[in-house]
Amino acid sequence: MEFLPVFLDIKGKPCAVIGGGDVAARKVSLLLNSGGSVSVVAPDLCTNLKRQAESGAIQHIKSRFMPEHLHDAVIVIAATDDRDINKQVSEVARAQRLPVNVVDDPDHCSFIMPSIIDRSPVIVAVSTGGSSPVLARLLRARLETLIPGAYGRLATLAEKFRGKVKQHFTESSQRRIFWETVFQGPIAEMIFAGREDQANTELSKAIENSSHDTRPRGEVYLVGGGPGNPDLLTFRALRLMQQADVVVYDNLVTPPVLEMTRRDADRIFVGKQRANHAMRQEEINLLLVKLAKEGKRVLRLKGGDPFIFGRGGEEIETLSANAIPFQVVPGITAASGVSSYAGIPLTHRDYAQACVFVTGHLKDGTMDLDWEMLARPNQTVVIYMGLLGLPVLCQQLVAHGLTPETPAAIVQQGTTPSQKVVTGTLASLPQLAVDAQLKPPTLIIVGKVVSLQAKLAWFKPDQDAEGNFALTRNE
Repeated sequence: MEFLPVFLDIKGKPCAVIGGGDVAARKVSLLLNSGGSVSVVAPDLCTNLKRQAESGAIQHIKSRFMPEHLHDAVIVIAATDDRDINKQVSEVARAQRLPVNVVDDPDHCSFIMPSIIDRSPVIVAVSTGGSSPVLARLLRARLETLIPGAYGRLATLAEKFRGKVKQHFTESSQRRIFWETVFQGPIAEMIFAGREDQANTELSKAIENSSHDTRPRGEVYLVGGGPGNPDLLTFRALRLMQQADVVVYDNLVTPPVLEMTRRDADRIFVGKQRANHAMRQEEINLLLVKLAKEGKRVLRLKGGDPFIFGRGGEEIETLSANAIPFQVVPGITAASGVSSYAGIPLTHRDYAQACVFVTGHLKDGTMDLDWEMLARPNQTVVIYMGLLGLPVLCQQLVAHGLTPETPAAIVQQGTTPSQKVVTGTLASLPQLAVDAQLKPPTLIIVGKVVSLQAKLAWFKPDQDAEGNFALTRNE
């Protein structure tokens, strides 16, 4: 993060605004709405500021800026149309260790003013770090449509009962679960419908009827994190990711996806790489049981889809045997997501009427596949985890009937900004992969549909960034 998001309490405290124009007036309004005591330093004031000065809402210091104007301030905003004066204000404020904002000049700011969604006491701030205020305003406008004004009334209700809930529930985890139930249930709907008296009554009953001695009920959420791009997560996945107490995640879960989980949740890495397992599968299964029996809501986060080469079935077998409640949330599997972002349709009326998913290594580490089935014409074969066995894969497919000129592709880190796409043939792909220095995770696609990649490729990451390229050689 370029800036640390902070909400500052300025109620009743002196705030200095340097400048008397319309831009300054907008900043003054923000400070006044937050309870600040505002002094405006400027030789002249615009109409709005003049009216506020006459009413006593602000103090007008009719003067050009001087360093002593900042002596009592707790926050400073420079909003003149003179860049040199704004720079001077910034230097004086920084020397006094005062937070200072220079309008439209991020280089001289120690803090920036975000776009604000005001649902007091709920406040949402959106910022682009000063790089694009227009984009921040567009994002704010979109969020405005997603956050009804009633959320402020819901927060006020929660504040009213906060002490009572804290007294009733001794553990923070119990309080969190209680409030999540309230905010997602009938009581919240009463607030949204304007029935605040009924909501007050029902919330009181909910507290009284809740057993403060009962431990939270443990549950496991088996969630597919998709092929790597967080934009491809489902709404249900995002909701459960935000309410889990513990995150148990795999090697294939990308950092941007992991960052979508609750920040205060415990994170346990159990990733598996070839010949390097952080934790054996049997141990992972028992870990999920243990955490759930402790009353925790456990997010088992996997790359792709849990039920497609994700061992999700093995994990819920153990959960079921131990009577642990669980949910399964499908994710976009790598075959679907990566092929789409690589511009390779898995089926096509002219090229492939079937699609087969296989894994490139089995439990014993070998590639003992049904080669005759895979080498049938007019189908697409997608191989997961097959990078190290790529030479054997290509040789066997040719040996069992496919021609050496059959189009084939391998994609590394598909759907992400670091996506690499290498296309060739069964004869050329192994060496192309070596030349491209590919590393897991990769996905291999074999079939005539690969010949469409050059024409259909739509996702083009920055080709100047390290690792972002498409390599094609048909030989």
